[in-house]
This record gives sequence, C-alpha cells and structure tokens, in this order.
Amino acid sequence: MMDKTTTFRRWIWRGVKALAVPVVIGVVVYWVMFSPIEVRQHVVVRSELRAEVMGTGTLEARVKSSITPKISGRIHTIDVDQGDTVTSGKTLVTLDDDELEQQVEIAQANLDAALAAIDRLKSDEVRAAATLKQAKSEHQRNEKLAASNAATQSAIDKSIEGVSIAEAGLARATFAIVEGQKQLVAAEKTLLYHQARQADTRITAPFAGLIVRRQRDPGDVAVPGSPILTLISTEELWISAWVDETEMSRLKVDQSARVVFRSEPDREFTGKVYRLGREADRETREFVVDVRVLELPANWAVGQRADVYIETGHKPDVTVLPPSFIVWRDNEPGVFINSNGSAEWRPLVLGLRRHDMVEVVRGVEPGEFVVMPAHAQTTLQAGRRIHAP
Repeated sequence: MMDKTTTFRRWIWRGVKALAVPVVIGVVVYWVMFSPIEVRQHVVVRSELRAEVMGTGTLEARVKSSITPKISGRIHTIDVDQGDTVTSGKTLVTLDDDELEQQVEIAQANLDAALAAIDRLKSDEVRAAATLKQAKSEHQRNEKLAASNAATQSAIDKSIEGVSIAEAGLARATFAIVEGQKQLVAAEKTLLYHQARQADTRITAPFAGLIVRRQRDPGDVAVPGSPILTLISTEELWISAWVDETEMSRLKVDQSARVVFRSEPDREFTGKVYRLGREADRETREFVVDVRVLELPANWAVGQRADVYIETGHKPDVTVLPPSFIVWRDNEPGVFINSNGSAEWRPLVLGLRRHDMVEVVRGVEPGEFVVMPAHAQTTLQAGRRIHAP
C-alpha cells in the first residue's frame, strides 16, 4: 500500500516540475520581451541653430623665424630673453669679433697702401709725361738746326731715340697705374668683405615680434643653421585645425568661427577661416584649416591646443534634436518617440548640423518626446514598452 502511495506522489511531483519549467521560462521570456525598458527622453523643441564644423589643432604664428648666425663664432651677448617683445632691427645677439676686427684693420692698412701706391704711380706718370714733352722739344729743335746744316744726323738720331725712350716710360707709368687701380679695387673689396663678416657678428631682428624660445647662452659656439632664438610675429596668429575631409564641401575662406582653448574651456574667442589646406592626411583622412584668431586669452602660448567651430549655416527658428538620440539604419536616420509608453520608430530628414544639435526637417514635431535606452547594453525595437523615470 505504501509503495503505491509513494509512487503516486512521485508521479505528481514529476508532473508539477514538468509544468513549472515552462511556466518559469514563459515568465522569463515575457519579462525579457515585454517588460518596460528604462529610457532617457528629450522633448523636441524649436530653436535658433548655427551649423558648425569642428576641428582640433594648435595655435601657430603665420610668420616665424629661427634666429641663426651667418658665420660661426662664440656668442658674446644675448640681449633678449624668452617672452620679450622686439622691434624690427633690434640687436638680439652679438658674437665675439676680436679676430674679425684685426682682419678689418689689416684690410684697411692694405687699402691705405694701395691708395698711396696710386698716388706715387700718378706722380711717376706726370714725370714721364714731362720727360716725353722735353724729348719731343729737343727733337724738334734738332730738326730745325738740321735744316740749316747746324745739327748733325747723329744728334737727330739721338733725339729720336730720346723721344722713343720717353714714350715707353710714359706707357710704363700708365700701365702701372692700371695695375695699381686693380690692386686698389681688390683691397677695397677685401675690406668690404671683412667689414661684412664683422657686421654679421651683430644679429638683428628681421621683423617686429615676440621671442618665444631661447636655445643658446653666452659662451656657446654658434654655427650657421643652429638656432639661437625663435621669433614670431604677433600680427597674425591662427589655429591650424585638423578637420574631417567629409566636411570639405561645407567650408570656405572668411567663414566665422568660435575658438575654445583647452586652457579656458568656458570662454569662446572669435575667429575667421583664413586658409584651407589642399592636402589630406592619407591615414586620418583629415585636412588642415587655418583659422585666424581675432582675439586671444591673457595667457597664451604657440603650440597650445584649441578646438574651433566653423559656422557653415544659420537658421533662426527650426526643429532641433541632440544627435545622440538619432539612430542610423542602412545609412538612413531615424528616432524612437514615446508613444503612450511604447517606442515608435520615425524616419527623419535632417538639415543643418552642429556638434551638439541637429535640425530635423521632417519626422518629429515640437512637444514630442524622443527616447534612447538608459543603458548601453540594451536596444530598442518598435512597439517595445518603455519607462522614462
């Protein structure tokens, strides 16, 4: 009797378990499939919208120069330091010029000697010309005497020889002056060369600007091509920003821009597109846009990072949405709206875009609530129950 009762109870228990498993599975499936998903929602509004293209870059100077010497030498003085403002032509660096000063003095002495030699040679030429004149007069007198048989042929021949010797002497003196003048020119050029080298020991500012870097100190040996200072012009500073190449068609010169420096993220500075790059990076697919900064923060540094927002369009009153609520399906945008506690899918037609706001031309109306999952690991489907806290 007991065996039959026990067997019966076992069969009942097995039946209960067999029924319980599907029930539990059904409850779980129902909970997963039909329980409300927690969402975040945003009310659709109308607002002014300025479409922008964003880029990130660094502050750069349009005009900059590395101050380097033309000649090698030991640095004697550096008259400026990092952060100093200089005017065009101001002396920045001087090199030791003791040896060059001696070379200039030697070249000057050689020039003085060449000038003195020219004066002496000119005197020789005057004397040779006088000798020739005297020889010609003597020859003319002998010819007159010979006409009256008062002079012999030997005297005439001797006077002719004297004229020839005097003419040769004058030619030699004239040629010596030409040679002396060539030596004078060489001495003058040598002096100018050494004076120029000495002048190169004084390095001046090529333009007015700001010293942003000092790489050498007095006593260091400077060589051509080795920078001593870095000078920039503060007349034109811009942000060289990298922008995605897909935005290229929306950009043009003179568009207005906002500049936000990383050092002052809560402030905006005005700017304007100055130049568009003509070469894209083959890895990042970005190109450079130079945005001139029309105003700067109190403290700034060349090379500091900043974000630029270039205005590409403006509408005073449009329907707008945050781009984070937009879902893309097969390259088509859409959004989920809260329709009486259920998710409803709406395709969208978009217009102007900004990094934090997008114009909706068609698809939703002001006052409707768009939703997105509150948790990244969940997804929404049309018709799914939703819960917005």
